[in-house]
Amino acid sequence: MERKAQERPLDLEWARDVEEAVRSRRSVRAYSDRPVPRALIERLLELAGRAPSGTNIQPWRVSVFTGKGLEALTRAMQRAFLENEPGHAREYDYYTEPLSEPYLARRRACGWGLYGLLGIGRGDFAASRAHHARNYEFFGAPVGLVFTIDRTLAIGSWLDYGMFLQTLMLAARRFGLHTCPQAAIASYPRIVRVHAGLGEEVVVVCGMALGYARADERINAFQPERIPVSDFATFIE
Repeated sequence: MERKAQERPLDLEWARDVEEAVRSRRSVRAYSDRPVPRALIERLLELAGRAPSGTNIQPWRVSVFTGKGLEALTRAMQRAFLENEPGHAREYDYYTEPLSEPYLARRRACGWGLYGLLGIGRGDFAASRAHHARNYEFFGAPVGLVFTIDRTLAIGSWLDYGMFLQTLMLAARRFGLHTCPQAAIASYPRIVRVHAGLGEEVVVVCGMALGYARADERINAFQPERIPVSDFATFIE
């Protein structure tokens, strides 16, 4: 049986080792306006670039949005979302539809756990839409990262990309920063490419909020439960 999502205290301190970084990482959805120095962002990306990739092709490309550039991007995405502008769509399938069990139950538990924490009831489409719109302002983070990949690369390079993203998120914890990986940003690839100065040769993989978390926001206490090792690992001896 899967356990329900819980409220857990947010760790604002820097992680002292790898295990602490892994255990303290979570998707943070409320940030302070404290800026993140460019030198620190570059250091995090350099560490993330140590991630492995097949034959060392290093398929990741990152557009770093801050200041006015971030404001312009978020305004454009939010307007497109709130006004239901036509012509926008993610360029790859993130989820299988329909989603089978046990994955569907896990997805629902995560969604309703988060909405329950926010006081958004079932059927309250206006409130859920307003919350979803916050994706397109990177939840107020001072840094919005957008990740792209060469359109010609195959699934192996996408696997490599996952290792890069995880390395970046763990490195952020080492410096007291938090993150939120965001598939939603890939829903507006045309807008992203315009604001990042990119062409059709790349696919928008996802976005990521980066910054210092706000401890006074209840949403940051949300952390969905993980299944135990016995549910996903088989030991053959």
